[in-house]
Amino acid sequence: MISKEKLKQKFKTIMSLDSHPGHIAAGFAVGTFISFTPFFGLHTPLAIAAAFIFRLNKVTCITGAWINTPFTVVPALVASYNIGRFLRGKPTRDLVLKNLDWHSLQPYAKSLLLGSSIVGFVAAVAAYFICYWLVVAFRRKDVALKEITREMEEVGEELD
Repeated sequence: MISKEKLKQKFKTIMSLDSHPGHIAAGFAVGTFISFTPFFGLHTPLAIAAAFIFRLNKVTCITGAWINTPFTVVPALVASYNIGRFLRGKPTRDLVLKNLDWHSLQPYAKSLLLGSSIVGFVAAVAAYFICYWLVVAFRRKDVALKEITREMEEVGEELD
C-alpha cells in the first residue's frame, strides 16, 4: 500500500523536476487525456509512447495517465458515453457493462470514443493549468527552484 509520506515524496520529486513548468504540465495534461480513453490496460504504454513521440516529460505523462482511478472509471465512462450519444444525436440509453474489456465496450465504441475525447480534452486543459500553477507555487518556496523557474519562464524554454 502507498503511504502518505511516499505520495508526498513523489509529489515533491515531480514538482522539483529540472524542466520548464509548461513542459511538466504538458506531459501531465497528455497523460490525463489518455487516462480518460476506454483503452484499459493500455494507458501506461500509451503515455510512454506519447511522451517519446511528442518529447514530453515521461514522469508526468505516466502520472497523468493514472488520474482516472478504478473509483472514477465507471462515472467517467457513463459521462463519456452519454456525451457521445448526445453529440451523435442519439437518444439517451443506459450503458450496460459486464466488465471493462474491449469486447464488452465494442457495441458502445463510437459514443464512448467521441465522449471520452471530449471529457479527456476538458480534463487535460484543466490538468495543464492546475499542474502549471502547482509547479510554480511549489517552486516559489525554494530559492534555487524559484530562480530557475523565473529564468525558464523568461526565456520560454529549459535552461542547459
